[in-house]
Amino acid sequence: MIEQPHTICVVVDPNFGERLASLPLGVSVWIIDTPINMAVANRLRKSRANLSHLTGITTYNIIEDASPEENLLEELDMIELHHPNPPFTRIEISGAPLSDNIKLVFADYGFDQFLATADGFAAIRQSPASKT
Repeated sequence: MIEQPHTICVVVDPNFGERLASLPLGVSVWIIDTPINMAVANRLRKSRANLSHLTGITTYNIIEDASPEENLLEELDMIELHHPNPPFTRIEISGAPLSDNIKLVFADYGFDQFLATADGFAAIRQSPASKT
């Protein structure tokens, strides 16, 4: 049986707004705290009150004047800390392009496959249970 990836979506686009509603239900979403994003996140939280941090929307503060890449990398430890069990094996990023620096940092977390997407990229790693 093929193991389904445990996916997390991370949004570093300050104007993502209404697109937040189109992300899959049941997938943990981390989105930067901007007025546009917060308005939609708060509305969706009310309509999806039964979801947890593992399946709902988490907002986080950014470093002003930092690039989307810098804000993503700054939050990666916190995301990893909050999703230990089950560990996520796929992370989909919206708002930051894939770069060599991102690949290097993500490799430290075990990610070894990268796919460019229209809004950013996806990174994939094996789950610890499937490593031999």
